Amino acid sequence: MKQLSILVTLLISLAVFSCKEKVQTEVTSNAITVNKVEVIDFHSTHRCMTCNAIEANTRYTLESYFAEELKNENITFLVVNVDDEENYSIAEKFEATGTALFLNVIVDGKETPIDLTDFAFLNGTDKEVFSKELKIKIDKELKKI
Repeated sequence: MKQLSILVTLLISLAVFSCKEKVQTEVTSNAITVNKVEVIDFHSTHRCMTCNAIEANTRYTLESYFAEELKNENITFLVVNVDDEENYSIAEKFEATGTALFLNVIVDGKETPIDLTDFAFLNGTDKEVFSKELKIKIDKELKKI
């Protein structure tokens, strides 16, 4: 009889803990999706003048034209060193092995990466042209969120 009591207690405990895990998973999967534009500047540890200019001009553009969007997190800015092991998964996701610039547009949980690397290298050292063109590209994507 004592063994039956232990078995029943064990089964009830197992059922309670199993249900608890299922509820937590369901709550997580029903979380509100945030629509936003991620601006991601990838770089390696050793950076050239153009690589530094891309980050500086991206930061300038965001702070000059999108301060409110940064504040309310409709836009986020990430600077990612691809050489840091902790950044491996995001670098792999965007296939970034060195300097690269991406917009990642997130709408209703669907991510659309836009590779701006060629644009960034061609215009990275011309602050005025870079900023003007990047602003146009971000404005276009903000309309989608």
